[in-house]
Amino acid sequence: MEFPFPVICVGNITVGGTGKTPHTEYIAGLLRENFKVAILSRGYKRKTRDFRIASSSSLVRHVGDEPMQIYRKFPDILVTVDRNRVRGVKRILKENPETDVIILDDGFQHRSITPGFSILLSDFERLIVRDHMLPYGNLRENKGNMRRADIILITKSPENLSPIQRRLIVKEVDKAHYQNLYFTSLKYKPPHPVFESCDPEESVLSECAARCGIVLITGIANPQPLKEYLQKSYDEIIHLSFPDHHNFEDDDLVSISSAYKNLKSTTRYLFTTEKDAVKLREFTNIAEPIRSAFFYIPIGIHFLNEDQDEFDNLIVDYVRKNKRNNRVSES
Repeated sequence: MEFPFPVICVGNITVGGTGKTPHTEYIAGLLRENFKVAILSRGYKRKTRDFRIASSSSLVRHVGDEPMQIYRKFPDILVTVDRNRVRGVKRILKENPETDVIILDDGFQHRSITPGFSILLSDFERLIVRDHMLPYGNLRENKGNMRRADIILITKSPENLSPIQRRLIVKEVDKAHYQNLYFTSLKYKPPHPVFESCDPEESVLSECAARCGIVLITGIANPQPLKEYLQKSYDEIIHLSFPDHHNFEDDDLVSISSAYKNLKSTTRYLFTTEKDAVKLREFTNIAEPIRSAFFYIPIGIHFLNEDQDEFDNLIVDYVRKNKRNNRVSES
């Protein structure tokens, strides 16, 4: 089904993380300055199935960890979840008719909606063109479906990617003439407290000396890049690795507390991902000194080869040219 207004799909066809959420956040942040933006996600691993709108009172188990992360970052954007994407779009337009554009988070495989603009993500270390179908590989559908994308993003690329490497990958991907291909890398930002701080001066953790020790808690598909990033600054790291989208329980808090106590460094912190922070924040039984020592590492994206402006213009132009009266038939 097609809708008579801008619908942007951001997704992948592989199992495992490709950086979908930070790219969705980037596009949402780009468009929110001039348009009324709504995001529609499935809400992976939530305990509900119906249409929901994220709010300050929402719980992760009701809307999902990634939608809750996006909402906390952009409380002025409408963040919704629905397993039925068509129903979700109709509910958005019925309850929020002022919406200018809908971003389908992880919607590339959902054929019930034909988006006006599709962005496909491929991990630099696991290029789609080198992968295979499940169960032998990580592809959820045939690599030929890359042709459905308007833009292909090679994500998690090394910052020092050489022009020769770039040309070889572009040749290997063999994009269609109507497709644009860009390279992005992940960019880690200064740590922020998991639990809100009243003092603005404490909102960001300042750099600490190598004598600091940290417990790293991750529930993401591939925590290795984050661990390697932190190893550049911290000599002592205890890493507690959980499965992707892990739902933390009280027993996990016991393990976290034990690891914190086992740090040998005088100054100690706990670091986690932004996605895991939204779940850990819901625990009311995390006490001092752990509560004040708990920080998350925000993540963003960076375009290589000075391609950011070209990408931005493609997205903004698509929305501006296709913006219409946001009404949809009840049929």
